[in-house]
Amino acid sequence: MAYMNTSATTPSFFARIGTAFEKLATRYKQHRMYRETFEGLSALSNRELADLGLNRCELRRVSWDAAKR
Repeated sequence: MAYMNTSATTPSFFARIGTAFEKLATRYKQHRMYRETFEGLSALSNRELADLGLNRCELRRVSWDAAKR
């Protein structure tokens, strides 16, 4: 009779908790980066945004793209 060890393929409870905390920390860092970028760009005048090639309606997208990188 053959015996198959499946415990190596199934992460332990503590490994899953660790992974969940890592994902939560990554998401928090992304949100913080988004917020800082958005606030920084929002503080610029329309003229300064135009110099960068941006409109006010694009700030959320640009900020989210910066946070994802």
